[in-house]
Amino acid sequence: MHPQCVICGFLIFALFADAHCTMAQTNAAEAQNASPLNFNVSVDEVSLTFHASDVRGLPVANLKLNDLTIYDNLKRPGKVLVFQSLRDAPIRVGILLDTSESMEGFISRGQAVSIEYVQRLLRPQTDHAFVEDFGYVSRIIQPWTSSPFALANGIGEATAGRDNPRPGTALFDTVYSACLYQFGKSDSLASGNFILLFTDGEDNTSHVDLKDVVNICQRANTTIYAFRPEPNQDSSSGPRNLGLLTSGTGGRVFHLDNSEAGIYKDLSTIDSGLRNQYWMVYRPAELKHDGKFHEIYVGAATDNITIDARTGYYAPDH
Repeated sequence: MHPQCVICGFLIFALFADAHCTMAQTNAAEAQNASPLNFNVSVDEVSLTFHASDVRGLPVANLKLNDLTIYDNLKRPGKVLVFQSLRDAPIRVGILLDTSESMEGFISRGQAVSIEYVQRLLRPQTDHAFVEDFGYVSRIIQPWTSSPFALANGIGEATAGRDNPRPGTALFDTVYSACLYQFGKSDSLASGNFILLFTDGEDNTSHVDLKDVVNICQRANTTIYAFRPEPNQDSSSGPRNLGLLTSGTGGRVFHLDNSEAGIYKDLSTIDSGLRNQYWMVYRPAELKHDGKFHEIYVGAATDNITIDARTGYYAPDH
């Protein structure tokens, strides 16, 4: 039986930290019960989170390391230092609403979906979120809070073209700054970090490129899930941009439609995937400091388990 794996993109980056590993002698069996907060990842180690689900889409909670097939550049890892199940984790979410001209007819729908998420799925006891809108410039409407009421009020303040000095959309700049400044300083493995992004994917004013965005979000262990309307024209770069942003961070693109049941199912899928993950730290069998891309494959040993995993990373270049 061949291992199965959902391939989630090709612009993926490992989470590399500057600190040295403080548990170098910890083996995989011992690490299953270790706290991820006590483990630092060195520049020669790869940190990877992934989600496993059954044929009904429900989380699979009992996988062991020997249930998986793992390759790094077509080679087995040199050593797995941590393999740990993260269950019912708290959520940290950034709600990003595109209020540029091209999204004017869809802003209210994005607001309705966002409010549904914070009112039905966010847990005030453990979860936190912030709200940001953007066009040519971006602004934080509601800073980090656990209050669904405050978040819903902030979401309602997003207005087409508000505070934008000129036409244009800086999508990449906005997502980059959110991952760097909002998620980058948090304890990224303590929770499921993600951006709930409402946009058509168009970008025409950013200073950073898509590769930089994926890189910084991967370093902050932050997944991007996007809701987009149907593109107005076949030549639009929006679908491609969103496909690379989401797959590059382990997320997905959803259609921003008027189906209440479908939208809630999509939101529940996101929520379940972020709260129930596996965390792995391994040393590649061969890792040169050359900045080259390393493809990652994670597959289950049975056909009825699907693995949602990032597909690679760039090695450090020094």
